[in-house]
Amino acid sequence: MKSHQERMVKKKAVIADKIAKATQERGVVILLKGNGKGKSSSAFGTMARSVGHGKRCAVVQFIKGRVQTGEHMLFKDHPQIDWHVMGQGFTWETQDRDKDIEAAQKAWGIAEQLLQDPSYEMLVFDEMSYMFKYHYLDVAPVIEALRNRPKDQSVIITGRAMPVELEEVADTISNIKDERHAFRLGVKAQAGIEF
Repeated sequence: MKSHQERMVKKKAVIADKIAKATQERGVVILLKGNGKGKSSSAFGTMARSVGHGKRCAVVQFIKGRVQTGEHMLFKDHPQIDWHVMGQGFTWETQDRDKDIEAAQKAWGIAEQLLQDPSYEMLVFDEMSYMFKYHYLDVAPVIEALRNRPKDQSVIITGRAMPVELEEVADTISNIKDERHAFRLGVKAQAGIEF
């Protein structure tokens, strides 16, 4: 049996080889999808990391908007972050398809402008995938804008299900699995956990 040191020397060589092969320097598209809790939290955590490195960021929230979220309260006045809350709340709350489509298109108009601005190094499009699921937005212009964005700009898109076309242009895809959720156990949604 190999010693721990022998295994770690071998592992270090494998990792060093992978690092040596990663020569591209550019922004990435990250999709955070799945039924589990934590997609938006992951996106905002990554954005906080970017801010820590002095990067300028922007957020467009496509659904949330009726309830003040903790992340919005924390970041809304940060000088490196522009925050756009565009949603009218969840679609089952508004129950007005035309109003939802109008809000989605307004949010996309802002997102599209951000995707053309090289001064933004990180963009978070929170809950955007629902806009495709409910046919509030066409995915084709989004794909085109992602492909033509500034070279060093990274984009994170969150939501449960992603269109295949969006997955094809993504660099990183994380699927957050749902094994259990307190809400289904009868625990009320609470500030600091769900919003």
